[in-house]
Amino acid sequence: MAGEIPPAQPPPGPPPRPLLWRWRPNPLRRRTDTLQAWLGLGVLVAVLAVAPVVAVLVGDAARGHYEDTARHQNQTRHQTDATLTRDAPRHPEPGSDEEKKTRYPVDVHVVTRDGRVRTTRTEVQPGLTAGNTVRIWVTADGEASEPPLTRKEVRSRAMGWALLAAIGVALTGAAAHALTGLALRRRNLDEWDIAWTETAPRWTTPT
Repeated sequence: MAGEIPPAQPPPGPPPRPLLWRWRPNPLRRRTDTLQAWLGLGVLVAVLAVAPVVAVLVGDAARGHYEDTARHQNQTRHQTDATLTRDAPRHPEPGSDEEKKTRYPVDVHVVTRDGRVRTTRTEVQPGLTAGNTVRIWVTADGEASEPPLTRKEVRSRAMGWALLAAIGVALTGAAAHALTGLALRRRNLDEWDIAWTETAPRWTTPT
């Protein structure tokens, strides 16, 4: 139909340009390009400033938590002799590296701190026979447990949480920048529609 305004077509995505192209003056640069450049810089500065602080705070909190946990474990756990109640399997080749790594769960008898004999379950090397004793960690009531956390484990776990916190800040900054870019792109498309509505009639030739 003559005089009908064709629908606006969204502009093609920006072609690959040199680094920091949004900072360089050019006739096609839009205000939103400059705004996005400043927002990107702000997000980068914020991430670089906040990530170390958050990492230190989270790492310090995690270290305190695991130190308390290790202290509690040292107070409530102790090593004792455990006697196997049955033979452990002999599946790996005797003397092989696999035998050194493999452990099998078996029932053992332990004596609690109050002198009671109880049965618990722990993992032992292959080939041990009933009546053999192994040294294990148990809780106050005689339940087999892992050894208390060492200083190295406390430090490692605290550093792990600190690293995760720093990564979380970086990912949050990246997500904020991506969402802002999406909002600005939608604004650009709206402005493109308005501009096309004003320009298209001048390009329409009556028949």
